[in-house]
Amino acid sequence: MLETIESLLLNYGYPGLFTASFLASTILPFGSEGILVYLISMKFNFMTVVLVATTGNFLGACTSYYIGLKGRGYAEIMLRIGPGEIEKAEKYFSKYGSYVLLFTWLPLIGDVFTVASGILRLRFDIFSILVFTGKFLRYLAVAYFAGVLIPG
Repeated sequence: MLETIESLLLNYGYPGLFTASFLASTILPFGSEGILVYLISMKFNFMTVVLVATTGNFLGACTSYYIGLKGRGYAEIMLRIGPGEIEKAEKYFSKYGSYVLLFTWLPLIGDVFTVASGILRLRFDIFSILVFTGKFLRYLAVAYFAGVLIPG
């Protein structure tokens, strides 16, 4: 099913990338990097691709933050995140502070960081700056390496 969704999104350029990036940051276990690399290889505008992917993924993270604001139990049910995962994320917050949000792009734990920041009632402006920055830098790096490695 995910392969079908991904191939469908590939055909829609920027809107497909935005949708894939949003969903990858919320409910579906797939990455948007493949679509980003594909668009770079098809000579779509580099910075537009990076900004569309970043914005979609950031807004998906905001959705997870909001679910966290609704409460731990709500997050566990809606996102199927176990209590142990949330506790682990909270330990990272207490050890490293809100800067862990620069790593919300990491598989598995990244989405839990966004939920935990909502549960912990982290200020949304701090959340936004750190999450957007981390996601932007990740997509910028992926796009850069795609542009360098794909013959053009």
